[in-house]
Amino acid sequence: MKIKKNTFDIILLIARPAAGKSEIIDYLKRTPIHERKELFHIGEFEEIDDFPMLWSWFEEDQILEEMGHSRLHTDQDQYFIGHQMWDLLIKKICLEYDKKIRDISHYHETNTAVIEFARGKQHGGFTRAFEHLSKSVIEKAAILYVDVSWEESLRKNEARFNPDRPDSILEHGLSKKKMEVLYRENDWQEIVGENSEFIEIMGTKVPFAVFSNEDDVTTVRGEALGKRLEEVFSNLWGKYKKYR
Repeated sequence: MKIKKNTFDIILLIARPAAGKSEIIDYLKRTPIHERKELFHIGEFEEIDDFPMLWSWFEEDQILEEMGHSRLHTDQDQYFIGHQMWDLLIKKICLEYDKKIRDISHYHETNTAVIEFARGKQHGGFTRAFEHLSKSVIEKAAILYVDVSWEESLRKNEARFNPDRPDSILEHGLSKKKMEVLYRENDWQEIVGENSEFIEIMGTKVPFAVFSNEDDVTTVRGEALGKRLEEVFSNLWGKYKKYR
């Protein structure tokens, strides 16, 4: 596949929890389409996020328990019953994407799919998640990794949490204990190693770029965020054209 247009087909937007992924998506959605294409190479916006899928499982388990039945997905502390549930989320993400390209002819002539998720080493990390991506996603994807430290991830997780809206994309959060167990350890740097252009996923070179957010330019969603996104997406676009 050789790129003949000015927009990405798929962006895998990945990071630690609360690193700024959802805030970046919110900023991109609010950017006029002509400007978004020109500055960030993002077309008509299609978002696939595994959090609503995950949250629906929490709700289903709570309802089942109230009905006197066994929980299906999680234990009473809302930990998954097994690591296969994390794998299932990736499979569901890919299924949602495959349905989009099935139902809309020439989907990527106008649309960029932005796929968002976080993973920690406790449940296999990004290494395991990548193993469950579909070929249709891998072959069209570029990765934008939002880089923050564990401490910054924890701080923003606590700062954004609204207990009245735990299902909100922009206001959900985890307890400190769950953050420790599930996300303290991160395998991104192990995956990347010394490479600065691509990682190989099931034999395919997938270009990547890193968006540094330790100084938290995403919360305000101001000019600094726009400038940094323009710089990082421009860098990623150059790699994307090279490997796609």
